[in-house]
Formats: sequence, C-alpha cells, structure tokens
Amino acid sequence: MSSEQKLANAGPLGLMGFGMTTVLLNLHNAGFFPNSAIVFSMGIFYGGLAQVIAGILESRRGNTFGTVAFISYGFFWISLVGIWILSAKGLADAPLEANMGWYLILWGVFTFFMFLGTLKASKVLQFVFLSLTVLFALLALRDFLDSHLVGTIAGFVGLACGASAIYLAMAEVLHEQHGRSILPF
Repeated sequence: MSSEQKLANAGPLGLMGFGMTTVLLNLHNAGFFPNSAIVFSMGIFYGGLAQVIAGILESRRGNTFGTVAFISYGFFWISLVGIWILSAKGLADAPLEANMGWYLILWGVFTFFMFLGTLKASKVLQFVFLSLTVLFALLALRDFLDSHLVGTIAGFVGLACGASAIYLAMAEVLHEQHGRSILPF
C-alpha cells in the first residue's frame, strides 16, 4: 500500500452492524415481537461477520480500540446465536439462566473497560459503551432473577444503546461525505 493511499474508516460499518442488530434484538427484549430467524440471521451476518470485518479493517488503520471492539462484539453476536441454535437443535444443553447471567456479566465487565477507553472520545461513543455496560448488567440481572420486568427494561436500554450506535455511524458517514459536521458527535 502506498503512503498516499487512504484507508476507509470501517468504524461506521461496525457501528451499524452493532447498532442495527442491538435494536432488533432489543425490540424482542422490550416485548414487541418474538425472537426469530430475523434476529438470528442479523446476529450472524451483520452484528457478527460485518463487525469482525470492520475490526480487521480497523487493525489495518492502526486503531487498536476499534479492532478489539468490533472483533470482540462481532464474535459476541456469533457466540450468542450459536448458544441459541446449538441448544434449540439439541446439539448442546440449553444453558441455565444463571449460567447465561455469568456469560452476560463477563461481557459487561469487558464493556465497562472498553467504556473507560472512550473517556477521551466523543460523548456519543461514551454513551454507546456506558449504555451497553448497563444493558449487559440488566440482562444478567434478568437471568439471575428470572425477571420479565428487568428484561423489558433492558430491552428499552438496548434500544437506546443501538440507536446511539446507528446515530454515530451515520454522523461519521455524513461528516466524511460532506467534509463538515452534519450531525454532532
């Protein structure tokens, strides 16, 4: 690659994969529709593979934070769908809710540390990671308590989290396309 060749910003791709998949799953969590092949497919392909690709591209740009975030959350989505499908097809035992809670706690701890990495970044990116930390905590609490109400609340937090990621992705795309800030970020 020549020193004059500019690499595209893959961040908006990763943010859209994360944001749209998060919104879709949390429409389910908030009680608007059942979990289905729509969520599974989005989780594998856009939330999963597109984020992994974005993370690899961010690595080429030297962006460690973007690399770790997108590849990790891409594989989060793939592993989550894997848990659902493997247990539904009888290829593995369905996890106990408490075990699922621990899975979500681990992702919440990881996300909290990633949030700390955003403290010198834009306020919108900080909100994405802080709301995602809260979302993982609420989802774990839902599983530990077997609480439909906590799951519904988590769904609405997830909608805000996913929407903020979509907003940030579009703000970055529009900024690059127009050469100026169209949406503040």
